[in-house]
Amino acid sequence: MKAQILAMLRERTDYVSGQELCEHFGVSRTAVWKAINQLKKEGYRIEAVQNKGYLLETEAEVFGQNELESRMTTQWAGKPVHFFETIDSTNVRAKLAAEEGAPHGTLIVADRQTAGRGRRGRCWISPAGANAYFTLLLKPELSPDRAPMLTLVMAMAVAKGIGDTVGKTPDIKWPNDIVAEGRKICGILTEMSVERDYIHYIVIGVGVNVGKQDFAPEIAHVASSLEEICGRKVPRATLVANIMKAFETYYDRFLQHCDLTALMEEYNSLLVNCGRQVRVLDPGGEFTALAKGINARGELLVTLEDGSEKEIFAGEVSVRGIYGYT
Repeated sequence: MKAQILAMLRERTDYVSGQELCEHFGVSRTAVWKAINQLKKEGYRIEAVQNKGYLLETEAEVFGQNELESRMTTQWAGKPVHFFETIDSTNVRAKLAAEEGAPHGTLIVADRQTAGRGRRGRCWISPAGANAYFTLLLKPELSPDRAPMLTLVMAMAVAKGIGDTVGKTPDIKWPNDIVAEGRKICGILTEMSVERDYIHYIVIGVGVNVGKQDFAPEIAHVASSLEEICGRKVPRATLVANIMKAFETYYDRFLQHCDLTALMEEYNSLLVNCGRQVRVLDPGGEFTALAKGINARGELLVTLEDGSEKEIFAGEVSVRGIYGYT
């Protein structure tokens, strides 16, 4: 109920009477009073005036369970949401939740991770109070070969969610790095549990650099944050909710064909690689090519120096001018 009261107070610009809250939620005045006081203890500034009611004042960021629930406007993505002050890894906890029967759409969010991971087992530094770390649990009826495309779907959702929150949409570096002003501001890690041709579950972990911070020396030249890009504080709960809203929309479009047919045009409009020279670090050797965009399977289409075309589905791609590749 606290999250619902918070959402109701936020929607109103004037006082909301205790009686109205009682009638709306079907509880006693004592229950409302207790909920209000609990919200105050969490950091919300709520003015209480006799014969007028309650007013939510301009608030510093409160990042927690009730804030996230009160911001979520989706049908299923991010519902339920589970918030942790400190956690080993949101992906690890989401996989445990999946094994315990958590439903499709469950979202695990943390203020701090002690064992965050990036691709290839790389450590993802996850300090408290600075960033948004979350993992979405999916249980789709898809063939396993379709699952990697959902990483691109999430990349689109993150880009749009950021744009909806700060008013400036970042780029995507194929397949799923989120880039602003030539620097990485977000990483995405997708993992799944599969048996033969059946997907038990998929978890998509996201780490967005939100606040100003001192990055490790080895990544300081390639990493940035939303606050550095925008020059202002960015509310993390609003950001997470906007990303979930965008993902729900894109996921429904993905299911129309179980591929990226309905998303290709928009994805390519965000693709920083598109029309640029790339260096492909392929298992068979490195080569340079001109990136043309993605196909319906999410593969990067490139034109080689001899004029032939190739579909890139594995390996890493570097883009001139991005992450120091010049």
